Amino acid sequence: MVDILISNSSGKPIYEQITSQIKNMILSGTLQAGEALPSMRLLAKELRISVITTKRAYEDLERDGFIETVPGKGSFVAHKNAEFIREEHFRMTEECIQKAVDIAKSSGITLEELTDMLTLLYKEE
Repeated sequence: MVDILISNSSGKPIYEQITSQIKNMILSGTLQAGEALPSMRLLAKELRISVITTKRAYEDLERDGFIETVPGKGSFVAHKNAEFIREEHFRMTEECIQKAVDIAKSSGITLEELTDMLTLLYKEE
């Protein structure tokens, strides 16, 4: 079963919270290719939200290629190629590194110091 947590205090709309959590489960391997997702109605009931909200999340996931919907059967994790998943991980990593670079620049941290930090963190076990 998909374990999704909804936060009413989050600034993100509920459908975006659902979408990002399911994407993360797929990218991390928690949800495998071909695995069935709960029906929109069941997910809406479990999260105590509108079916329209779960429909929007599933439509976004399908549009982005993360899930496939088979009429009469349900929604399933799409069979993605390894290159797509690697590219998505690259994009996520790049976003985080950009934030770190922005903070470093505004704090007077040199490229050498930032590189040393990254090297240390990467090599930590």
